[in-house]
Amino acid sequence: MKITATKIVGAYLVKREPFADERGTFSRMFCRRELEAAGLCGDIAQMNLSTNRSKGTLRGLHSQAGKAAEDKLVTCVQGAVFDVCVDVREGSPTYGEWVGEILSAENGVGLYVPKGCAHGYLTLTNNAQVLYLVTEYYTPDTEVGYRFDDPAFGIVWPIMPPYIMSEKDKNWEYVSLKRGE
Repeated sequence: MKITATKIVGAYLVKREPFADERGTFSRMFCRRELEAAGLCGDIAQMNLSTNRSKGTLRGLHSQAGKAAEDKLVTCVQGAVFDVCVDVREGSPTYGEWVGEILSAENGVGLYVPKGCAHGYLTLTNNAQVLYLVTEYYTPDTEVGYRFDDPAFGIVWPIMPPYIMSEKDKNWEYVSLKRGE
């Protein structure tokens, strides 16, 4: 695995390094030892798989608050998505900033999203599947959400508007970021 810092404090790209031979390829999607060596959390509580039928499906932006806050390692195992991490941690030097990356089954790139950051993605292909390794159990009453199109973040999504979204994601409130006040 190759672990590379992004512009968001605590967020990393995690690239699989496949071994190839005549049979195909083999690569590690998760290695506790390598994540911990990079200062990242390796304790996984849940593994989740999201399947998305249609290109242009948007999920997010979500996080969990308090003791249920979670680190996530997000990987696309079929198709492709535009994956986004937004720093919503007040006091963070990258507060209010976002990073987006194309994750695909072909490129083997994953995104490590640290506790306190919001996460979301937009499918770029039909039948995209996204695998999440998370460090805490899902706790619905701690879920926090943010608008995908909030001008406070200024995220540049590759497909606008999204074709498919949940009602919940359409109705998150806009935020007012307090930078340096």
